[in-house]
Amino acid sequence: MNKTVAVCLLLTGLWSRAGDVGNYPIADGPFKPSMDSLKQYQCPDWFRDAKFGIWAHWGPQAVPMDGDWYARGMYEPGNKHYKYHLAHYGHPSEFGYKDIIPLWKAEKWDPDRLMQLYQKAGAKYFVSMGTHHDNFFLWNSKLHNWNSVNMGPKRDVVGDWQKAAQKYGLKFGVSEHLGASFTWFQSSHRADKTGPKAGVPYDGADPKWQDLYHFPAEPGDKDWYSKNPKWHQQWYNEIQELVDNYHPDLLYTDGGVPFGNQAGLSMIAHLYNSSAARNGGQVQVIYNCKQKSEGRWVEDLERGIMRKIDPYPWQTDTSIGDWYYNRNWKFRPVSWVIHMLVDNVSKNGNLLLNVVQRPDGSLDPEVEEMLQQLAQWNAIHGEAIFGTRPWLVYGESSVKVKGGNFGEDYKYNAREIRFTTKGATLYALALGWPADGKLVVKSLAEEAGKINAVSLLGYNGKVDWRQSAEGLIVSLPEQKVSEYTCAVRITGTDLKPVDLPGTTTTIRSEANGSYTLGADSAELHGNQIKQETQGSQPNIGFWDKADEWVSWKVKFPKAGTYKVSASAASPNGDVEFIVESASYQIPAKTTQTGSWAEFRETDIGQLKIEQSGDQTIKVRPKDAASWKAINLRFIKLSPAS
Repeated sequence: MNKTVAVCLLLTGLWSRAGDVGNYPIADGPFKPSMDSLKQYQCPDWFRDAKFGIWAHWGPQAVPMDGDWYARGMYEPGNKHYKYHLAHYGHPSEFGYKDIIPLWKAEKWDPDRLMQLYQKAGAKYFVSMGTHHDNFFLWNSKLHNWNSVNMGPKRDVVGDWQKAAQKYGLKFGVSEHLGASFTWFQSSHRADKTGPKAGVPYDGADPKWQDLYHFPAEPGDKDWYSKNPKWHQQWYNEIQELVDNYHPDLLYTDGGVPFGNQAGLSMIAHLYNSSAARNGGQVQVIYNCKQKSEGRWVEDLERGIMRKIDPYPWQTDTSIGDWYYNRNWKFRPVSWVIHMLVDNVSKNGNLLLNVVQRPDGSLDPEVEEMLQQLAQWNAIHGEAIFGTRPWLVYGESSVKVKGGNFGEDYKYNAREIRFTTKGATLYALALGWPADGKLVVKSLAEEAGKINAVSLLGYNGKVDWRQSAEGLIVSLPEQKVSEYTCAVRITGTDLKPVDLPGTTTTIRSEANGSYTLGADSAELHGNQIKQETQGSQPNIGFWDKADEWVSWKVKFPKAGTYKVSASAASPNGDVEFIVESASYQIPAKTTQTGSWAEFRETDIGQLKIEQSGDQTIKVRPKDAASWKAINLRFIKLSPAS
């Protein structure tokens, strides 16, 4: 690059050297583009009260009715989308994604009617697709010609959704998936390697269409977020246009903070400052992304749940089917939606549900039926959901969940209890109707405190109940209120949950005084670390980052010294880490094993516990320089004498 070009790029904000930033203007206000500054953010009450939102994950990729990521998969030989495209449209060198876009007409789309259905179903906020990874904008953009006003439906989809949401009293959000588009869409630049069209470039390789498919990425630029500062600047300019023109109540990003640099942090600061300027100094906007927040934004889990109550409000985004319309997918039943909603709310979370639309904008009859069923359920049970807050514990559960993204299919039953509160009222919701006609809430046994009154939501009569050493026992009427839940309203004096063995995260000793700190009971601290399964047993895997760690809450009846061993697998050589209590730590090392599935238990030293009671046992990498990825199955503590 010559000096003249470099100077021009710097002046236009399209290039930055290490340590420099692009041109990312933000509105005046208290927030600066730094993690420290964003820590002052407070989630507005409207989102904490809302609990349930509906998402229209909808656009041109719905046209083939072949599911998610069509615009990329159609350029990948061997991909199901490539096969479908070849059979129905022709080779992507001749008929590309640019030719799919005009086929999206949205001829039956009635946002007013749909929003009325969503509002009746209980949604308190609605999120429109702004742009997916296909780089097609659903708003009236002056920066990008490939948008829904110029092409396809010839309508301002974001604007029309927003008008309908405001008419029916719903908060309005938009989702942006543009950050990943620059590398995601590079498959359109390639060509078949075999067959009759081998070597013939796909249409994305034609410079004429680079405003849709992007210019070719630099070699090695293949991550979710591009390293190219020019694309960082383009993303910022285009998303700022969306934010400034529509002032959404919520902005969702499909990934972590975009590019992990000033572009993403500046957008968040701009969003917050702009909201404060419009609302008398109060920030009333939500920023969602898939990165731990510590309160800086609202963390989003894709198709996943939390294992416990999170101190900061969070959200699950999921779908009743595939993300885009897929003729081969069956839709989720309403029971699944209800149980997801109840579980999330009990843990301080919200549910954002994609209601899958057909290419023409209409809904399938079974989807409309599900929305009607949800409306009926919320008419009775909504008081235990909307405007509530978590209790001291989220509930009683025997279902083991890993927590995090991509884990949402759990078989719940009437023994699964979830709690919510509103003022002085406590709600207990069973995820099913007890077959024996008795609701038993073990957490509310006599030692939990005095219960004054119990009533059944959706039932006008009185119910018999008693509080015993076994728990709160409620005799239910013969006629079920709901097939999906059983919810009671409770008032009492200084109620505190009984500590139930097997239903809390506290680890207790075994008969011989030992403790097994297993992967399935660990608290995971980090963005990538997660629970996996090897040899039908859980382990803490995907642990390759030295700044991530795990912990357990352990109840010790007395002080003492414990021998420590670890069961781990690593094909990468010896791995050093630290095992520590509140006041003592020991260095540990595991030896190399043959594979990720070959676990070896190793003695690693002795750990002192200097006082009785609940203690946190933590395992963390020794340092970044010596850390190598491992799978950890368990830590075992055995009395030293």
